[in-house]
Amino acid sequence: MTAQPGFRILPRVETDRALVALFDGLPASNISDNMNRMAGTAGLQPYHRPGVPLRGVALTVHVRAGDNLMIHHALQLVRAGDVLVVDGEGCIDRALIGEIMKNVAKMRGAAGAVIDGAIRDVASFREDDFPCYARAVCHRGPYKDGPGEINVPVSVGGMLVHPGDIMIGDDDGVLAIRPGEARAVAEATRKKAAAEAATLASIAKRQYDDSWIEKALKAKGL
Repeated sequence: MTAQPGFRILPRVETDRALVALFDGLPASNISDNMNRMAGTAGLQPYHRPGVPLRGVALTVHVRAGDNLMIHHALQLVRAGDVLVVDGEGCIDRALIGEIMKNVAKMRGAAGAVIDGAIRDVASFREDDFPCYARAVCHRGPYKDGPGEINVPVSVGGMLVHPGDIMIGDDDGVLAIRPGEARAVAEATRKKAAAEAATLASIAKRQYDDSWIEKALKAKGL
């Protein structure tokens, strides 16, 4: 293994897997709200069966646009609960993974995939409970020459992901959370979720209080 930047495999970053469970049942939208609405991907879409959540720890890969050699190697390194997070530089004219690689990832216990690039064999993803987010679909296959890097910070959908980050996704999109911030974010999110549940209950009772709108307008001078 070479240590040359651009073509290297760095040591795995270990994360306490118990932190992932802190976000069970919490929607990505509420989590995002409690990260000041500054976190999350843009332009990536879920391609798996609706309603299946993504929960896991980031195994990051940065590849040359249109090349998946290092993704194949990452699949040799993947552990149960890992989320394959691939910075494909947003290239959508060649698919980086398809049905075979998806099934290899599942066989080895991966919790999902987030691909800033294209996938193919899309019908097999839509019928599956393996969470996969990608930028597009393309039938053209990739090259397998490299270079690429594993366990380095990557950018997917405009979001910075560090190896070992906690990855959370649902039908609305994907978030990355630093392990050291997980407990505080989860606690704040559960409070937010409880407040929203109370709001929904008030709507059902026709008792919705939207007086905050007038206050906001007055604060703007209206």
